[in-house]
Amino acid sequence: MTGTPLSESWINRLNIVQLVLAGFLIMVPTAWMVLSSFKPSFEVTAYPPTLVFSPTLENYVQLMRTTPFFSYAVNSLIVTLGSAGLGLLFGIPAAFAVSWTRISWPAILTLAARMAPGTLFLLPWYVMFRQVGMIGSYTALILSHAVITLPIVIWVLLPSFDNIPRSIFEAAQVDGCSITRILWKIALPLVGSGVAVAAILSFVFSWNYFLFALVLSNGDSKTLIAAAFNFVGEGSTQWGALMAAATLIALPPLILASIVQRWLVAGLTLGAVKG
Repeated sequence: MTGTPLSESWINRLNIVQLVLAGFLIMVPTAWMVLSSFKPSFEVTAYPPTLVFSPTLENYVQLMRTTPFFSYAVNSLIVTLGSAGLGLLFGIPAAFAVSWTRISWPAILTLAARMAPGTLFLLPWYVMFRQVGMIGSYTALILSHAVITLPIVIWVLLPSFDNIPRSIFEAAQVDGCSITRILWKIALPLVGSGVAVAAILSFVFSWNYFLFALVLSNGDSKTLIAAAFNFVGEGSTQWGALMAAATLIALPPLILASIVQRWLVAGLTLGAVKG
């Protein structure tokens, strides 16, 4: 009897150690990136690393002076919001349909498309978009990024829809509600936290996706993540400006996640336990 609390105590301590270790592994590179963005450019790659230095905004000044940073930010925002919105528009009904019919192969098909390497889609898309004159357009980027956001929305919302008691839907059908009305008036309000999680994850994945933005954009539609590649050269890399760009690129998803943290946690645990 006395051994059980002791073993549980050790398990709890082990879990805490694992969480601390995971947090350390995640935060150290992030903290290093932020600190490097405030270092003089010659100290960013110094060896051994300089832990004590005089902070400077030189890298941020160089970033703003050499690139139209805010124009690229607007491009990223347009593409990200467009692809996330498109994923939600088609993903919410798709997830509800899969949950309603219990036919899972459409969801598995979208997941398989998401797991496939991006290069598998890149060449066909490039050829198709070039033939219709859409290379460098927001439409091409939004449609290509929707392949990332749509599976996320479907698979995040599937457990949420499955967690709703079927008796609620049956009662609505008895009252004469159509399937469409059940989705928008009954099911969707009950999975609001799941929708918030799907929207946040869609935003983050689309915002950070590099490959499609690099190939399918041009100077007018280039996104931040693709523009940061400009600081990597053949002979040398401008590490200071690159760290400053990476820091600014990481801010919007972090700010968004911190604002909706309560809904994010609730949505991630919504489908964990069946009611």
